[in-house]
Amino acid sequence: MADPSGRMDVSEDLPLVHVSRPGTVESNAPAVVLIHGRGTNERDLLPIGAQLPEELHVLSVRAPNSMSGPDSHTWYDLDLSAGGLHASQPDPDGFRRSLDLLDEFVETATDRYDLDSERIGLLGFSQGAITSMSALIERSDAYRWVVALNGYLAESHVDEAENAAGKPVFIGCGSMDQVIPPERAKRAADVLESGGADVRFETYGIGHGTTPGEITDVVTWLGGRI
Repeated sequence: MADPSGRMDVSEDLPLVHVSRPGTVESNAPAVVLIHGRGTNERDLLPIGAQLPEELHVLSVRAPNSMSGPDSHTWYDLDLSAGGLHASQPDPDGFRRSLDLLDEFVETATDRYDLDSERIGLLGFSQGAITSMSALIERSDAYRWVVALNGYLAESHVDEAENAAGKPVFIGCGSMDQVIPPERAKRAADVLESGGADVRFETYGIGHGTTPGEITDVVTWLGGRI
């Protein structure tokens, strides 16, 4: 594949700063959009992207809001009114802005990079997983599949889960995760499955992170779905 460090594209006509790494399909290509977690940036998930099927055009996007440093970004502020980080929800205004920007980005990137609009998936970690599942529910026509790692389903989208009926969703979580407890990821899996999504749920012996075995499971699961 192309250089795993990617090619930074900061063109003003695309809504999100991102890294683009073409796959082996040059025209009408399948693609994955990598959506990082709170406090990181568009390069954080590239090691995972490098392990995905080589035909995928990898687009790793940067969250729109800066935090404490130049390489620290977030998709939205946290609403902690339910009792702290472990029970947090997305701030509605920031969440809405990021979901809209993600959709705008995918639409413009599809033309820019000659992507197959019917073969675009989302892979998100933490805030990125939360964003990915909500984006699928809102625009199930735009996304073929979702991988959501160490995230939960935002309460704002629980009642609309049936919109993702028939869509493949891989949900993975850490059994020792104290940032987003595993029961929140399990609830997301249960809600989406009840709504008709084709859900695979897996738990791994780790905290708020991923394991090589988890990524191997994701790659295997993607076989035939892209």
